[in-house]
Formats: sequence, C-alpha cells, structure tokens
Amino acid sequence: QVQLVESGGGFVQPGGSLRLSCAASGLTFRLFRMSWYRQAPGKERELVASISPSADNMFYADSVKGRFTISRDNFANTIDLQMNSLASEDTAVYYCNAKGALPIMTSMDYWGQGRQVTVSS
Repeated sequence: QVQLVESGGGFVQPGGSLRLSCAASGLTFRLFRMSWYRQAPGKERELVASISPSADNMFYADSVKGRFTISRDNFANTIDLQMNSLASEDTAVYYCNAKGALPIMTSMDYWGQGRQVTVSS
C-alpha cells in the first residue's frame, strides 16, 4: 500500500520560512517523479514544484521561483519543500504527489493527505 505522509508547514508571518516534508512508502521511490501541489480556498489545485526521479530536473511555478526549493532523498524516500519569503498568497493546503516516471507507470499517481500552510500577520 502506497503512503505519502506530509509533515511540517503551519503558521508563519509574511516574509517568514517554512519547510514541508513528505515520506513515501510502498513504492519504488526512485522511479517516481515527486511534486508539491497546493490548493487555496475557492481555487483549483495547482502545481508548485516538481523533481525528477534522479533530481536532475526541477520545475517551479512562476509564483514561487526564487523562493521555494524542492529536494529529494532517494535513500530515505523523502522529499522536502523549503519555502522562503512567504506571502499571504502562499496560504493553501499543500499536497505531496508521486507519479510514475516510466511509460508503463503513468497510471501510478498517488497523493498525500495535505498539510496546511497559513501566512498571515
């Protein structure tokens, strides 16, 4: 059974930093592209950052470029999202996602339970 368990996040004032972590189990982690998505109230879920299986390719949404950093540890089966210079617009529930990177694995698409990040003064 695949499990993605998020931790971290919480409440911070504008300009502050938070870190999210996601621990994966039940899958061959090194074969999955890992991503962070977020969903703010009343808005659609959006891709925030993504990292390739070997960590040689990262994607960032324009809204977080230069502020967020995604990383992964293929030995510990974890990914992190370091979030700096946080603003109120970053307030959302953040979700960890694992998607199979090989053509035969495209149906393998798993989600964590979500973690709240609130940025407010």
